[in-house]
Amino acid sequence: MNLENSPLESERDATAYRRNQIKSVTFLIALFAVLLAAVLLSLRAGSYNTPTLELIKGIFNRAADSKINLVVRGSRLPRICTAIIAGAGLGITGCVLQAVLRNPLASASTLGVSQGASFGAAFAIIVLQMGSAVGLGMMAIPLCAFLGSVSVAVVILGLSRFRQISPEGIVLAGVAISSMFTGGTTLMQYFADEVELSTLVYWTFGSLGNTDWGDVGRMSVVVLLTGAYFIWNRWDFNALLSGEETATSLGINVRRLTLVNMLLCCLTASMVVSYIGLINFIGLVAPHIVRLVVGNNHVYLLPGSAIAGALLLLLGDLFARVAISPVILPIGAITSFLGGPLFLYLLFKGGRRSADS
Repeated sequence: MNLENSPLESERDATAYRRNQIKSVTFLIALFAVLLAAVLLSLRAGSYNTPTLELIKGIFNRAADSKINLVVRGSRLPRICTAIIAGAGLGITGCVLQAVLRNPLASASTLGVSQGASFGAAFAIIVLQMGSAVGLGMMAIPLCAFLGSVSVAVVILGLSRFRQISPEGIVLAGVAISSMFTGGTTLMQYFADEVELSTLVYWTFGSLGNTDWGDVGRMSVVVLLTGAYFIWNRWDFNALLSGEETATSLGINVRRLTLVNMLLCCLTASMVVSYIGLINFIGLVAPHIVRLVVGNNHVYLLPGSAIAGALLLLLGDLFARVAISPVILPIGAITSFLGGPLFLYLLFKGGRRSADS
């Protein structure tokens, strides 16, 4: 009977796999379409009201009114591109951290990676006085932010490898690390002068409005390169779902995979933080939204997390701009309000599962 049923079962499995493929691809296309709609809404948001067609022409510097070209290309479009690139970087980074640490609560913000990067940026601004540096000095802030995030990654890797800390314990350790770096940043604020303090407040609040095309280009290079590497290793992340032993038996060097990907996650998160400030919960929320539809298959989960992260940050920025216009709310506060309830939901959901088992 088993031999006779095997072809039928294989056909059913193949049919179910194809259906899941169609559903996942359809969801990604729909998510991308929503992102394009959000881009158009963001182009229209603002005190300078213009027909959508003219705004689209303004992207290519072909609008009838030269003021439209200036507003779109000089203000609105860089802000939108910043939200898309930064959100995509944070979203895919959260997905990779959850995969390599096998922890659904892992992200750059919950593990303290973003806070470490923010501390490094604050150190460059206040201690090294690089807040207004030009030329090569501008690289001091991203470099210090990267070193701050890497120091967090080293502690987390040490806890997970040498002390065998549980996934829940890693998140709690991340909370403690975040508190330490936040306290260190606060102490530096206490000794900063007015100019340094005003610059540092930017990192605390988070802002998408202070980037130019050069900043967008540098973020794009890092996010695209690291994102391409993550997607290249998508099958390795799928293998990790079955455990380290299974992944090792398939020829995967789990330790190297974890180390390299965590360093790349730190590089991406620190680059984003160094330019737009501390943005919480995007990396936690985006992968879980996509996972509800496509499951744990990283073939679809990785690009979906990038698109969802870009969409969430863009919608959050849109809300921050129009909620009490013309006042622009800090985007960091908006994303915290969005991500906080989901974080609590995941904690309680994990607690109920542990109690049931």
